[in-house]
Amino acid sequence: MISGQFTDFGNGASLRLLGAVHDQTGQWPALMGVDYADLPHGSLTTKAPNQAAIEYWKQGGLVTVSAHLYNPANPQGGGLRDKGMDLATLLETNTETHARWLHEMDQLADGLQELRTAGVVVLWRPFHEMNGGWFWWGAQDPETFIKVWRHMFDYFTTTQKLDNLLWVYSPNHGEKTAAYFAGDRYVDLVGLDAYTDNVDPQHIKGFAEVARLGKPFGFTEFGPHGAHDPPGDYDYLRFLEGVKKDFPQTVFFMSWNWKWSLARNNHTRELLADAWLVNRADLPSGLCGSSPPADSVPPRK
Repeated sequence: MISGQFTDFGNGASLRLLGAVHDQTGQWPALMGVDYADLPHGSLTTKAPNQAAIEYWKQGGLVTVSAHLYNPANPQGGGLRDKGMDLATLLETNTETHARWLHEMDQLADGLQELRTAGVVVLWRPFHEMNGGWFWWGAQDPETFIKVWRHMFDYFTTTQKLDNLLWVYSPNHGEKTAAYFAGDRYVDLVGLDAYTDNVDPQHIKGFAEVARLGKPFGFTEFGPHGAHDPPGDYDYLRFLEGVKKDFPQTVFFMSWNWKWSLARNNHTRELLADAWLVNRADLPSGLCGSSPPADSVPPRK
């Protein structure tokens, strides 16, 4: 199981937290995560996340990128937690919402293109927790959501020629975990976001539905206690024991930052030393840090 640690959003992204994990455990997580959201300004920023991602890739680590997207229905940006957004309006051409959505996708594509130019393969995780109702893209009509996912996939893959992305489908654990799956052609890996002390089917629901999709599975976000105000005293061996017992198909996980992180909780040295774990030093030589593709071009302006 590949070990992972999310760093931070936007301008906060760096390797500092990964260094703290190393200081505590003697290991570098195999996978580092960043997010393109500039939350204080309700917009996106890619500079600091990409700097951290490229540096970690050069050091031999894997990279995953997410984005807490701003709502393109809002002319001023922001609106991450807006309610009542009609997702179909993103695809209605000749509208201001559609134009803002294309601009937002271009911002994302510019960042991902910079990573491509640097030779970085990205586990790209858009629209996370789409089965929940707390983000503007969440709890929507599944058929409409799938159209939006496929539109982004085609735009990034065909129009922007981003061939360095592995697409990650990551609902929140709970209900309808497979309902928003866009299809085999549009998804490479699947996962669940789960914030709980108890790693078992009673507390993490919806795994069987996602597992039946037939893709490699991971805990795309994991945090102990819950989604708010964790105490930072979790025994991470409980996570490992739960995975071994009830979710042995798991091939990667990513701990969230702050008090959910591997640097702020207990028995993480023992976790990363376990024979089940694949840390950065365990990755095959030459897998990461490779040269850019021969046809790389500078990011679009």
